[in-house]
Amino acid sequence: MPISREALPPDSQAATGSSSAALDPAIGRLLKQGFGRDFTIFDGTSGELLHKAADQPELDWGMRVELCRQVARRNRPEFIDDENPFLVLALPLESPDGTSRVATAMFVSRPVGLDEDISPAAEQLHLKPEEALDWAVRQPPWPADVLERMANLTLEQEARRQRIEELEEETESLSVHLASTYEEISLLYRLTQNLKLSMSDEDLGRVALEWLEEVVPAQGMAIQLVPLEADEETSGQGVRTKSVLLTFGQCPVDNEQFSQLIERLGQRLELCGANRPLVANRSITREDSWPCPEVRQMIAVPLAEGENVFGHLAAFNHRDGGEFGTVEASLLSSVGAILGIHSGNIELYRQQSELLAGMIRALSSAIDAKDPYTCGHSDRVARVAVRLAEEMSCDAKMVETIYLSGLLHDIGKIGIDDNVLRKPGKLTDEEYEHIKRHSEIGYKILMDLKKLDEVLPVVLHHHESWDGGGYPHQLPSEDIPFSARIVAVADAFDAMSSDRPYRKGMPDENIDSIFRSGAGKQWDPTVVDALFRARDDIRQIARGEHHDTDIGLQKCV
Repeated sequence: MPISREALPPDSQAATGSSSAALDPAIGRLLKQGFGRDFTIFDGTSGELLHKAADQPELDWGMRVELCRQVARRNRPEFIDDENPFLVLALPLESPDGTSRVATAMFVSRPVGLDEDISPAAEQLHLKPEEALDWAVRQPPWPADVLERMANLTLEQEARRQRIEELEEETESLSVHLASTYEEISLLYRLTQNLKLSMSDEDLGRVALEWLEEVVPAQGMAIQLVPLEADEETSGQGVRTKSVLLTFGQCPVDNEQFSQLIERLGQRLELCGANRPLVANRSITREDSWPCPEVRQMIAVPLAEGENVFGHLAAFNHRDGGEFGTVEASLLSSVGAILGIHSGNIELYRQQSELLAGMIRALSSAIDAKDPYTCGHSDRVARVAVRLAEEMSCDAKMVETIYLSGLLHDIGKIGIDDNVLRKPGKLTDEEYEHIKRHSEIGYKILMDLKKLDEVLPVVLHHHESWDGGGYPHQLPSEDIPFSARIVAVADAFDAMSSDRPYRKGMPDENIDSIFRSGAGKQWDPTVVDALFRARDDIRQIARGEHHDTDIGLQKCV
C-alpha cells in the first residue's frame, strides 16, 4: 500500500539527504555525468527514501514507492510517470554488496515555452503549475527514446565499473596470496638447502623457527625433539638422551608443559593422522581440562619420517588475536615433514655409523687376535697419529681420517701366515717379503667400503720411505700421501717403544736418536719435528696415560 509523504521518515522529507549513505559515490558521479542532474534514491527492497534530489520538483514520492520497488524487482530502467512533457525515470542499481537501490529523476521530453499551459500535466503529478513551468523551461529536453538509451548505457557502464572493481580486488587478493605463497616457498627452499648431515636436527630446528616467524602470524614458536634410543656404547657420542625444547619469540610453555600439551592433544593427533597438523583454537583451549591457559591458539604437527616420530613443531597464540587456519597449518605441516625427514636421515646415518664403527672395532680386535704380541698397537698408533696431526694444525676432518687410518693401518695382517706373523726371531728374506704384502692385502680388504676411501692411502702407503726405499710402490717424499707420512711416524714410534716377546721397548734416548737420523731419509722431517714438539704427550699415550686424543669411532664415521 503506497505511503503518504507525511508517513516517510523525517530524514526522507529533508530537502537534501546523505548521498554517501544512500549510494556509492562512484554511481552518483556516473549519474551526474550522464544525465546532468541529481537523483532521488530509494531502497529497492523496503522502498525507504534514502536521498531526495535538491533540484527536482516536489513530487509525492510516497505514491511512487511501490513503483520503485517493482522497478528493482524487474531490474530494468522504466518510466514510472509519463505526462507530456514530463517523464519520471527510475533506474535499478545494485551495489557490489548486493544492496538494491533505485535512482529516480524527472525530465522534460521536449522544449517548453514560457507561455505554454502545462497545468493538466502538473496536476496529474500533483505539482504546482507555476513551479512546474518555471522548472520545465530551464531543462534541456530529453526525448524518451534518448533517455531510455542513456539509462541502459549508464547501467552497462556501471556494471563494467563494478566488474573492474571486483577484478582489482581479486588482483590485490591474488597479489597478497602470491606474496604469501612466495614467502612460504622461499622458506621451504631455504630449509631444503640446509638438509645436510653436517647440520644437526637441533641446528636446523632453530633455523626453521627463526624463518617461520617471518611468515606465520604467531607470537611464539617451539620444537620439542624427543630422546633417541641408544646403547651404552653410543650414549656418550652425542646421542640425545632427553627431550630438548627449542623456542623462538614469546613461547608460553616450557619443556614439561609442551609435553603435557602434546599428551593432551595426542588423541586428536591420532584422529587427524600420523603426519597431519592439529589446530587448537578457542573452541578447544577454553575447555576446563586444557592444561595451559596461556595458550589460546595452537598448531601442532609431528616431525615424522614414516612411522618414526622425532618430535613436534608448534605455533602458539595468533599474533593479531585471530585464529589459526588451514594456511598456517599446511605450512607448518610441510616444515614438519622436512624436519622429520632430516631427523630420520640423521638417525639412519647414526645407525650406519654405529654399524661401521662396530665393524672397525671388530677388525681392530681381529688384528689383535691374529697377533697377540702387538695387542693394542693399532689403538696406540691411532692416538699418537692424532696427536701428531693436531700438532701440525690439521683440520678436524683430517684428524678423524688419521684416527681411523691408525686403527686400520695393519688390517692386512689378517691375511699373513700366523707362523710368520708370530715368529719371535729374525725373519728370512722370503718371510719378510711375505709380511710386506700386508699393506696391499689391507687395501683390498677395505677398498669396497666407500666410507673408508680416505683411509686407503694410509693402509697402502704407511711403509713408504721418504727417500723412496719403502714399499709397496717406492714413493718418494711428497709423493707419499700426507696422512700416510703421519701414521708412518706413529707406527714406528709405537713399534720401538713397545715391549715385544723377543725384546723390551727401546729407551727414549735411543728412539730419539733413531728419529733424528731417519728424518729426511725414512720419515718426513716435518712430521718428526712435530713428534719432538709433542714428545711428552706422545710418551704418555704410549704408556696409556693420555686420553685427550680419543676422538671416538662414532664421531669419525
